[in-house]
Amino acid sequence: MTFRMPPEWAPHERTWMAWPGPNPTFTDAAELAAARAAWAAVARAVRRFEPVTVIAGTGQADSARQLLGDAIEVVERDLDDAWMRDIGPTFVSDGTRLAAVDWVFNGWGAARWARWEHDSRIAAQVAELAGVPVHSSPLVNEGGALHVDGEGTVLLTDTVQLGPERNPGWSRAEVEREVHARLGTTKAVWLPRGLTADYGVYGTRGHVDIVAAFAGPGTVLCHTQPDPAHPDHELGRANAALLRAQTDARGRPLEVVEVPAPTVLRDEDGNWVDYSYINHYVCNGGVVLCAFDDPRDEIAAGILRRVYPDRTVTLVDARPIFAGGGGVHCITQQQPRVG
Repeated sequence: MTFRMPPEWAPHERTWMAWPGPNPTFTDAAELAAARAAWAAVARAVRRFEPVTVIAGTGQADSARQLLGDAIEVVERDLDDAWMRDIGPTFVSDGTRLAAVDWVFNGWGAARWARWEHDSRIAAQVAELAGVPVHSSPLVNEGGALHVDGEGTVLLTDTVQLGPERNPGWSRAEVEREVHARLGTTKAVWLPRGLTADYGVYGTRGHVDIVAAFAGPGTVLCHTQPDPAHPDHELGRANAALLRAQTDARGRPLEVVEVPAPTVLRDEDGNWVDYSYINHYVCNGGVVLCAFDDPRDEIAAGILRRVYPDRTVTLVDARPIFAGGGGVHCITQQQPRVG
C-alpha cells in the first residue's frame, strides 16, 4: 500500500515538541524564559487531549520538567533550536504501518543566524524513539512548509520549495514528484509567497502553515489582513482568490474560510507583524489556537469552533513564540495513530 500523510485532524498517537534552549533565536535570559513559558503552555494545552513528548537539549531535561510537569514525557537529545514542526519527521501511514519522512533540513535556507548540526538529525532520532522506519528525502523542506487534506492535496509555496536557498536547480515538476512520492499526494496547490514579516531576520521565507491550512476535505482556512495599511492586505485577498479558483485532488472546488488577522499591525520595534490564527494545532478532541491579547482572538476562536464543532478550542498566548519566528503549529508535530 502507498504511504500517505494523514490530515492533522485524524487521530494522533502523540504530539512531539522540542524545548527552547540558549541559541541565537532567544538572545537573552528573559527571552528564553518567556519562550519556555509559552512552549510549556502549549504542551500542557495539548496534553489535555493526547500524550506529549518533549525533546530537551542535553542537560536541560530537569529544567524542562519543572515547567512541563509530570504528565509530559521529556527525552534528552542534542538540539540547536526548538521548532519541531520543521526539524522533526513528517509521519506517514499506509493504514497499518507508520513511517517517518526525513526531509533535508538546512536552517530555513541557511539563515545567517541559524545552526542545524543537531537539528538536521532530530527527525531520524524522533523516528527511532517512535519505533518507525525512516523514509529519507533529498528535498530541502520543513513540516511548516506543507499542509495536506489527507485526500491527495498538498499546499506549498513558491519561495520555499522552489527557493534557491533550499533547492537550487529543482523544477516545479521535480518538487511535486518528490513531495507526492513522500506524502502520497497527487495534486499540489502553490501559493506564490508567504506573509511579509516571514521574510525578516527570523522568518522562514514563506511557510504555508501561517497563510493557509486545510480544515477538512475541500475546506481551506486562509489568513486575511483587513487593514489596507498592512502589506499583507493585498496578499491575503490574492491568496483567497487563488484558492477559490482551485480544485482539490478529487476535483472539488475549494471552500475558502477567511480568518482575519489580529488588529495589531506592528511590533514594539515598529516592524510589521505576521500574527496569524492559521498557525493553530489540531489534536485529539481539541484545537490549540494562537492568542495575541487582541479583540480578534475570540472572532478566530469562533471560526475554529464552527469548523471543528466536536473539538474544544483552547487559546494560548503566542506572542513570545512569534517573537522567535513561529507559532503554535511550528512547535508541534503530530504522530498519527495507526491500526
